[in-house]
Amino acid sequence: MSPSASKTAAAAVVANDASRLKTLPAGTTQVVIVQAASASATTTSLRAYAKTGGVWQPALSAMTARIGGNGFSGDKHEGDKTTPTGVYAFDATMYGIGANPGVRYTYHRIVQDDWWDENSSSPGYNTFHHGANPGGPSEPLWQISPQYTYFAVIRYNMPATPGRGSGIFLHQATGNATLGCVSLPQADLVALLRWLNPAANPRIVLSPTSQLSRY
Repeated sequence: MSPSASKTAAAAVVANDASRLKTLPAGTTQVVIVQAASASATTTSLRAYAKTGGVWQPALSAMTARIGGNGFSGDKHEGDKTTPTGVYAFDATMYGIGANPGVRYTYHRIVQDDWWDENSSSPGYNTFHHGANPGGPSEPLWQISPQYTYFAVIRYNMPATPGRGSGIFLHQATGNATLGCVSLPQADLVALLRWLNPAANPRIVLSPTSQLSRY
């Protein structure tokens, strides 16, 4: 292969959306990019990338994900049915009504009286809670199926600012837009959750395609 051909081949490897990101932590070697053609779209593409030898390469097949019914927003508020734009970590614990599907994260199997606190007036706003209903629009996790068969917590609004939105998860799809979460068909979701490795300090990027250059 000639030097010029080698350069072209190398460029083809690195010329992807992950390689253009500028705000990922230095130690991050896995990234999930969820993007759509417009901010109002509710159907998006999801692609996972891994960094090996300093080069970002696709790690899984492209997936189709659903987001909030009002699309993406850079100014999310509680109950607005938007998915927040930005770059976020995943919480240290994954959850689900079902048994651990083989994830590498700590896994908590949901039981009765497990809630996600979505009460803006609660001191535990936007955290997992076991016990009495925290009030407001808090979610009874054990009752929400199939969405919460398995899910990862996207660390949006953590630590929490009251009213800025809560309970942004990566969970199972129902065929419809979400209330702000990112959803995937079960087989794709399980493949992605199994792939995510806390040692890789993974991030998820949520953005209309036109705004990816911000990140």
